[in-house]
Amino acid sequence: MSDGPITIKDEKVVSFFEKINRIAKQVEMISVSTNPSLSGERYITDKELSVALKISRYTLWEYRCQGILPYYEIGGKILYKESDIEKVMQKHHFESFKF
Repeated sequence: MSDGPITIKDEKVVSFFEKINRIAKQVEMISVSTNPSLSGERYITDKELSVALKISRYTLWEYRCQGILPYYEIGGKILYKESDIEKVMQKHHFESFKF
């Protein structure tokens, strides 16, 4: 510990602000990657859903055309309500056979 006053150039102060900056960047990255909810519902894009389900965007298009996946189209952008996708997944869930 030094005998003089603590300044902005003090090693501990510099280290503290570096940590704060790293945390702020991490929070910003999380907030950018998280979709905000609208009336308690979250909507995800075509791209996000294809990554989450590990299927192509073309397959999503086929599912939309076949009426399998409910969706919203606003200004040419396709959006899916997460709760709708969860319902479809539950509807198409099958237990494996047990011998």
